[in-house]
Amino acid sequence: MADQSRILAVLGPTNTGKTHYAIERMLGYRTGVIGLPLRLLAREVYDKIVAARGPSVVALVTGEERIVPPRVKYWVCTVEAMPEGIGADFVAIDEIQLCADPERGHVFTDRLLRMRGLRETQFLGASTMRSVIASLVPEVEFVPRQRMSDLVYSGSKKIIRMPERSAIVGFSVDNVYAIAEVLRRQKGGAAVVMGALSPRTRNAQVDLYQNGDVDYLVATDAIGMGLNLDIDHVAFSSLTKFDGRRMRQLMPNELAQIAGRAGRGMSHGTFGVTGEAPELTPEIAEAIMEHRFAPIRKLEWRNAALQMGSTGALIASLEQKPADELLARARDSDDLTALRTLSDAPDIRARTTNGNAVKLLWDVCRIPDFRGISQAEHASLLETIFCDMHELGRIPDDWLARQIERIDRTDGDIDTLSKRLAYIRTWTYVAQRKGWVDDETHWRGATRAVEDRLSDALHGALTQRFVDRRTSVLLRRLKQKEAIVAEVNDTGDVTVEGEFVGRLDGFRFVQDKSASGQEAKTLSQASLQALAPHFNLRADRFYNAPDTEIDFTEQGGLMWGKDAVGKLIPGADPMKPGVKVFVDDEAGADVMQKVERRLQHYIDRKIATQFEPLLNVSRDETLTGLARGFGFRMVENMGIIPRGDVADEVKSLEQDARGALRKHGVRFGQFTIFMPLLLKPAPTRLRLVLWGLASNMDDFPEAPPPGLVTVPATTMPQGYYTMAGYRAAGSRAIRIDMLERLADMLRAEDSRGGFEAKADMLSITGMTLEQFADLMEGLGYKAERGEREKVKPVDQIMQEAPGVEPTPETVEDVVEQIEAEGIAPIAEMPEPDAEIPAAIPEMSETEVAPGTPADPIAPSVEPEIFYTFTWAARARRSAPPAGARPEGGRGKPQEERGKPRGKGKPKGGERGPKSNEPKSYAAKPAPKKDRIDPDNPFAAALMGLKKDK
Repeated sequence: MADQSRILAVLGPTNTGKTHYAIERMLGYRTGVIGLPLRLLAREVYDKIVAARGPSVVALVTGEERIVPPRVKYWVCTVEAMPEGIGADFVAIDEIQLCADPERGHVFTDRLLRMRGLRETQFLGASTMRSVIASLVPEVEFVPRQRMSDLVYSGSKKIIRMPERSAIVGFSVDNVYAIAEVLRRQKGGAAVVMGALSPRTRNAQVDLYQNGDVDYLVATDAIGMGLNLDIDHVAFSSLTKFDGRRMRQLMPNELAQIAGRAGRGMSHGTFGVTGEAPELTPEIAEAIMEHRFAPIRKLEWRNAALQMGSTGALIASLEQKPADELLARARDSDDLTALRTLSDAPDIRARTTNGNAVKLLWDVCRIPDFRGISQAEHASLLETIFCDMHELGRIPDDWLARQIERIDRTDGDIDTLSKRLAYIRTWTYVAQRKGWVDDETHWRGATRAVEDRLSDALHGALTQRFVDRRTSVLLRRLKQKEAIVAEVNDTGDVTVEGEFVGRLDGFRFVQDKSASGQEAKTLSQASLQALAPHFNLRADRFYNAPDTEIDFTEQGGLMWGKDAVGKLIPGADPMKPGVKVFVDDEAGADVMQKVERRLQHYIDRKIATQFEPLLNVSRDETLTGLARGFGFRMVENMGIIPRGDVADEVKSLEQDARGALRKHGVRFGQFTIFMPLLLKPAPTRLRLVLWGLASNMDDFPEAPPPGLVTVPATTMPQGYYTMAGYRAAGSRAIRIDMLERLADMLRAEDSRGGFEAKADMLSITGMTLEQFADLMEGLGYKAERGEREKVKPVDQIMQEAPGVEPTPETVEDVVEQIEAEGIAPIAEMPEPDAEIPAAIPEMSETEVAPGTPADPIAPSVEPEIFYTFTWAARARRSAPPAGARPEGGRGKPQEERGKPRGKGKPKGGERGPKSNEPKSYAAKPAPKKDRIDPDNPFAAALMGLKKDK
């Protein structure tokens, strides 16, 4: 063939298709080997060749990965892992300009000088290598390649103004993380690519960028090593880097290698700076755009002809200087430093007595320090491995298992996972060495499984920290002007394209509060656009919802289930409030009108139902004159009026007018004119809300808990207790219907001469005697406190006396006793009298002599507290009850409204001095009345009894 044993130098800038050209040439031969600078790039090329030829004929060999099928034809390797002596037809070394790299340059130089294909050899790289290759490899043929697109310098841009499909380059992990965090907040996130990432993590991050989940890539200079990505713009966040020994300025050719990643194929690219990086000088910018750089003059070199007779000979051969002036001895690398350290250890010196031991020691020293720990600690690990290998011929399984088990954890943050991933790379490298472990297949699988788990965990941690999928998805949808799909679940959570964006509270979208800045704007724009159809569907469902699904709050809010959909606002009439709806403007006017109409219908029907008895009064055409006017007063006051406020009007009402109002449920009480049906909890709750609206209150007072007869009388707005159905008296407020029942009881008492509280009075109020006294003072009575001996009832005394049965009091009781015992009482024969002793015995020591005073320690009689209540006609209290505003204070004073009707003077003349003797009470019928008060709650029963008589 015409091209047998050809050596080609395919040189040119980035985006010239050099690697693609080499792959095509290799696949044209029966066998081939290609060496690449990074295992990330090696994996990328491996995947391409597998797609073209299948996995059965393609091998992947890197320091930490080894896939070698039985019928392998094509080897894809890192430059350090390229197999020698296999006689491949084709050999290629990519990024050949790395021959000048201080760290790894000697490896590339060795491949340049010694690796050859049987039929074709290619060196791929920058044009700066032309002269040095021509000098070292005289038979080489140069194949220049031209860039397929333009590369233009665009100056400096802020990160937040970075165009889409941009790669921002940082030269430290901290710098990369900081840039990615800014992009997450402002642009939805960024993918992160660093040389230290495993291929699995790197590929997962690149996929985020390539498939459009994010539009930004933050990377180290690793992307300059042939990684092919769809990048339109490259921005440098710094122009300096740490090269392992010192901080230095990046050379123009290094900048060009990275900037050249912008623009793929025929697409043009741009490059520039950002952050704190200074502007490029015109000379450097022009050199990058025109691909004009100073040629490389010297290559890094290390002797490949190693002497294994002793550690001293090996070190001397590694330190040998090159003979060619184009070559410079490479600086001491980690493997040589480790060899020097270990060769001084006594245990190592004792074992390295032959060439095989020296060769084994050198192989162990070439284990890379992936962990980045101190040289001493790394050397200690290498010593342990060498001693085990020398003594046992392998690394013990149990020791290796413990090392791997300590690393096999996926918890922790990004830094922790990155360290574990670096640690597992050491054992992955060890497992790949032939003959170092017993079961190579097992340990290679075990270390690969741990690396995969850590890689996935690291990818997840990077994505969680630096990618806001929600914002990135929404930005892409908005940019593509596609229909955005929103979903709302039963709890109101809103997801757009599967990402949580907030919740729908009725007809208002409540955005996720974790978003801020540009992210919040994007979220709001996309969410409201996607929710448009949901607003209309929800409005239709709400308009047809039954009243049972709608309710109002104590503060006038209107709820649909758990969602706030509006609030009540004051209307022209207290009984006719308006509504204000809570609907986003983006929902549209139709949705807003539907919600408003439905809420207005709801509150109108609610008032009509709860206040039906009251509204019937205003609609009753048969009411005329004063009755009709009083009915309107009742409507204006929502069914409750303190009697003192309308005392004159009540006096003016004739009995027929009162009777007409009573037919509608109006009760004329001593203290309040009210409608008992409107004292129920539901009307009371609604009345307080309507009253609060009409009074223009900011905070509406809540209704007292239902079922309580009295509540504490705290400081409340004027009129609150009346609207709540209570009357403040003393330190407590009493429900007005129970107050009227109490008033009925008080009518039968002697309010001038004085009376004591009955058990029924305390029972209906649910108060103690002291609380009742405070209540009575609040109602205008005077309460005088007194004490007396507490006299127990006879029944209680008999029950407490041991061995004494109570005597039956009536004939019926005697009969019941006979029936219970089963016998009739028969007189028994009296026992004979006991004989009287002749002499009176002497008094014993324990007997008490007659006339001895009672024991002074004997308990005294328990005192009893009682109150005497009299009408304080001229002793009106000067201040309202403590903690309460006066109720009904706009009418006449209490003494002018009339005192409670009592019996007057007691029969038999004036009452004498109050006696402390025990009193006995007997029930007797109340004074007979000619007519039964229709307001009495037992009126119906009394009328029935009257008819029976």
